[in-house]
Amino acid sequence: MFKDYKQVIAVREDLKMSKGKLAAQVAHAAVMAAEEARKMRGDWWRMWLIQSQKKVVVKVSSEEELFRLEAEAKRLGLPAMVVRDAGLTELPPNTPTAVGIGPAPSRLIDLVTGNLKLL
Repeated sequence: MFKDYKQVIAVREDLKMSKGKLAAQVAHAAVMAAEEARKMRGDWWRMWLIQSQKKVVVKVSSEEELFRLEAEAKRLGLPAMVVRDAGLTELPPNTPTAVGIGPAPSRLIDLVTGNLKLL
């Protein structure tokens, strides 16, 4: 059994979002990925809930890197969801802004995001 669970949200730094927009995108990614984990791996989701819901926010440099992370996470069987902005304020509609990965065992998520810098 795994001991440590977390969720990682990767955000595109090339978009230069305001602090408020960035916070909203991170929140969207956290909720979307947690809901995906609840459906896919309820056991991981439950353990994460009782372990204080650890979240880490990291940065990526481009849309391509964002989708690469999503694909790698899914290849490993991890819950992963990309946020696409509605386009009501700062960004064009359907702009990919962030990806939420997990909650899942930390050691598995680290295989995908362990080399990324904190935001």
